[in-house]
Amino acid sequence: MEMRPPPRAGHGGIDSFAGGGDQGRLPGGARECLPGGGQGGALPLDKWLAGYIRDVRDHPYPGVLFKDYAALLAEPAAFTALVDALADVCDRRGATRVVGLEARGFLLGAPVAVRCGLGFTAIRKRGKLPGKTLRRVYELEYGTDEFELQCDVLGPKDRVVVVDDVLATGGTALAAASLVAEAGATVVGVAFMLELRALSGRRRLARDLDGVSVDAVINA
Repeated sequence: MEMRPPPRAGHGGIDSFAGGGDQGRLPGGARECLPGGGQGGALPLDKWLAGYIRDVRDHPYPGVLFKDYAALLAEPAAFTALVDALADVCDRRGATRVVGLEARGFLLGAPVAVRCGLGFTAIRKRGKLPGKTLRRVYELEYGTDEFELQCDVLGPKDRVVVVDDVLATGGTALAAASLVAEAGATVVGVAFMLELRALSGRRRLARDLDGVSVDAVINA
């Protein structure tokens, strides 16, 4: 019996989300309105999903504004709509593999891969993967850390979309894309739940990833 991924939820696509030109539009240019506009009104998907995200100041360190989206993950309709939007990005980019970044990228990347019927590959923090690995140090808004990718999990035939939760300065996405390229695969896109425009991560990715498409579902 042939196994197929489950159908997309019936929200029908969205008119647009964060990005520009082709990078900011789902297939078909379908318009979508979601509950929340009041008095019978409605909200576009990005605005509706943004309503589930709250700001937490000085977490995890003083001066950091943390975006808490636990309520979004806890609401089945919202979580499904988010996964579908990111899965549509993978479809449009012709991905054959989804790569997620430890740790919050796993929450989104794995269900997106399942939705697309693709395999999922994890990029993890240093010391957590067995066998030979490739390593990259990357910058955070509040320090540095190190990623690892197993040497033999990707190859020349793989077309990868890197999925993570938040695009801030772009350091984590750059490190991940570099690891994927060193493993021999091709990065065809990086996709995020949320883009923090003030931190200019998109500009950095456009400069350093040589034209790789950058997509985000929500802007803040």
